[in-house]
Amino acid sequence: MAQLTDKQEPLTFRFADDGLVPNHPRWPMLVYPGAVILPDDVDPAAVFEDIFGSNGWGDSWRNGIYGFVHYHSRIHEVLGIARGAAEIRFGGDKGKVLEVKAGDVAVLPAGTGHQRLSASADLLVVGAYPPFGTYDLCRSAEQHAEALRTIPQVPRPDKDPVHGGDGPLLKAWSEG
Repeated sequence: MAQLTDKQEPLTFRFADDGLVPNHPRWPMLVYPGAVILPDDVDPAAVFEDIFGSNGWGDSWRNGIYGFVHYHSRIHEVLGIARGAAEIRFGGDKGKVLEVKAGDVAVLPAGTGHQRLSASADLLVVGAYPPFGTYDLCRSAEQHAEALRTIPQVPRPDKDPVHGGDGPLLKAWSEG
């Protein structure tokens, strides 16, 4: 059912700590533009759930992206755009605004800020997490110091959520 486009090197983005959003000290955010082919005759969210799940990324959800700056300090997150399009600011207020559309995937290492700035009415996002870590929602300056401690402790996943055990994430998120 799920069909991936040819494996491509993802776009990589690194963001500095801006005092509110720590971002990740070592690992870049990865974006796979048009990574997933979404046939018209299937539930596009189910396609992402199958791909992420087959690569060990679970606890998936279907929704949108919050309209406020936030990050997760104890877990990594993958976002698959199942329908529609949106402008998302990644990395906090000093980060980068990207237009994402159906078929795109963004992989956010723990600490990466994200915020929906605008979206089409039909936006549908599938999110998922690696099999370890604890979901949290950080958005205040008071959470920053603790996040600096917990973010580097979140281990690298065993598999890329899109391309599995030999996916680009494993090299991009090396322990170095």
